Parts: sequence; C-alpha cells; structure tokens
Amino acid sequence: MRPNREKSGIQMKTIGITGGVGAGKSTVLGFLETDFQAVVCEADKVAHKLQEPGEVCYEEIIEKFGCGILDGDGKIDRKKLGNMVFADEKQLQRLNRIVHPRVKEYIRKKKEEEKEAGTRIFVVEAALLIEDHYEEICDELWYIHTSDEVRRKRLKESRGYTDERIDGIMKNQKSEEQFRNACSVVIENGEDFKETCIQIKEALESY
Repeated sequence: MRPNREKSGIQMKTIGITGGVGAGKSTVLGFLETDFQAVVCEADKVAHKLQEPGEVCYEEIIEKFGCGILDGDGKIDRKKLGNMVFADEKQLQRLNRIVHPRVKEYIRKKKEEEKEAGTRIFVVEAALLIEDHYEEICDELWYIHTSDEVRRKRLKESRGYTDERIDGIMKNQKSEEQFRNACSVVIENGEDFKETCIQIKEALESY
C-alpha cells in the first residue's frame, strides 16, 4: 500500500505530455515511469478501454454507428470504426463527442485516486491534450519536440510509414508554434536520449 503523502505536505504534480507523431513521447513516458515512479495515463488506451463491452462508451457508439462495426465476438472493431470515421469529418466529430468527454472524466477520477494513494507524479499523455483543454487537469503541459527529419526517420524505421503517409499525418497536427505557445515546458528529444533525460530531470528539479 502506497503512503498518503498529502499528510507530509508533499503534493502530487500532474504533467500533461504532448507533441507530434514520431516525437518519442512513449520513450519519455517510460523514463518518467522507471526513474521517477510516475503513474502514466494514456488517453488513447483509456479510450480503447471505455469502448469495450459493458463500458460507458460501448452502447452509444453502436447506437450511433450500427452493428456493422462489431467483430465476431461482439467487440467494437477499431479498424472498421476507423475506416468509417476518418473518411468523414462529421462522423469523426460524432465519435469524439461520445468518447473524449468520458476519457477526460476517467482521467480526472484516476488523478484523484492517485492523489489519495500518495502518488507524487501523475502524467497524462493525449494527442488532443491542447484541444481538449487538459490544462484544466494538469499543473504543467510539456511539449516533446523533435525535428521533422528525426521524426520521419523514426516513423519509417519503427512503423514502416512512407513519406506520403507521414506528410498526411503531420499536416493534420498542430504546428510547432502552436505547441510551444500552449506548453510551459519544452523538452528537446533528439537522437541522444541522454540529453533528453537531463532536460527532464531539470524540469522536475524544482519539484
């Protein structure tokens, strides 16, 4: 059982992590978990959980998008659903209106649970961290920045993406200026992760 550190005057710090595709956010999250015992909550994984049978989003998604999105086991087939919504902006907005508020509420509750349990650092990672106003939940927003050249290299090596696919993804994401304007901390995550680790430690020093 984790000690309740609220009584000792140590407050929990909540950090929101964002950045473009290929920026290396997962590596940063892993470092925060292993070296700082941070509890990490990834919005995408929460969304998947909430779409499982019996969970809060399941019935409403089927009601709105039909039984054709189900697989043989009665679970929502994310590939079928994805093909339907990503080809139609209105459909994507309908799905987001169902899922995003519930994900945010789940993360709020998780934050309170971790605070009660004495967690010192709680980290939220979300693709739409800025758009969904996670500054309401987080003490700080961190932008994980990596050059386009390095991001492209990572995406080709790790996911086998083509330049055309990368162009399409990057086009639909926020600009570097928008990320920087919205976040109070910028972590440069280039090809030397040791340098990234130093920056993360410095960002957490005051805490």
